[in-house]
Amino acid sequence: MTQEERGNLAEKPGASPANRSLERGIEILRAFRPGSDLLGNGELAERAGLSKATVSRLTQTLVGMGMLQQEPLRKGYRLAPAVLSLAHAMRSGSTVLQVAAPLMRALAESKRINVGLAAPDRDEMVYLESIRYSRRVAFRNVVSGQRVPMELTSLGQAYLATISPARRKALYGIFKSRRERQWPSLLAEIEKSISSVRESGFCSASWQPEVVALATPLKTADICYSLNVSVSTGEKIDVVVDSLTAPLIELREAILKAMSLRGEV
Repeated sequence: MTQEERGNLAEKPGASPANRSLERGIEILRAFRPGSDLLGNGELAERAGLSKATVSRLTQTLVGMGMLQQEPLRKGYRLAPAVLSLAHAMRSGSTVLQVAAPLMRALAESKRINVGLAAPDRDEMVYLESIRYSRRVAFRNVVSGQRVPMELTSLGQAYLATISPARRKALYGIFKSRRERQWPSLLAEIEKSISSVRESGFCSASWQPEVVALATPLKTADICYSLNVSVSTGEKIDVVVDSLTAPLIELREAILKAMSLRGEV
C-alpha cells in the first residue's frame, strides 16, 4: 500500500511532526507478514514506503527497544518475542472476545460449523478468533491474527456496509488497483452484499472453493467488528444461507445483549 493510499484510509488527522517517527516505526513493524519472517532494509523500505536511510535509523531503534531482532550474517531483521506479548495482551484484554468466544464455541460445536470474529485493519480483515468445527475436511486453516481480503470475503463485505461513502470510495480505489480485471463483477458483488446487510442484516460469499460463509456486522462502543459462520460443503449457496442465517443472527444478538449488560454497546 502506498503512502497516498494510507493517507486516504486515515480516519483521523495526520501525525504531527513529533509523532512522525513513531508512525514510520509502526509502518516498519507492519511490513512483516506470514512468509516474510526475515526482511532487509531494502525490503522494509519498499514495503513501508520509506527511504532506506530512514529505515536504517528506525530499525536500529526498534532493535534497541526489543521490537526487532537483527541477524547480521543474513543482513536482515525479524520480529522479536516482545511483539507476541503485545498480541497476547490485546487478546486477553478484549472485552468483545471475552464475551463472544464462549458463545461462538457453543454454536460451532452444536452446528458443526466454523465461527469467526474479525476486525478491520485498513483494507483487510484480521481474525480475532476462529473456531473450526467444519462438517468435512478442509485444507484451509484459519487462526487468530490471520488476515483475509476485505473485498472478497463475507467478513469484509459486511464491514463495508457500515462505513461512510467517502471511506468506502477510498477502499474501492485500492481494491480496483489490485484486481483491475475482475473489478466490475467484484464491485457488483460487493454492492449486492451491502444491500443485503442493510435489508436483511447479513451477506454471503464463497471466495474459497466449496466454502460458503455468511457474515454480519457487530457494532460495539469502540469499532464495528464482523462475525461470520462458514462451512465446507458441496451444497448450493442458497441452501447453506437458509440453514445458517438464523444461527448467525441469534449469535450476534446474544453477543450484543451480553455486551450491553457490561455497558459496552
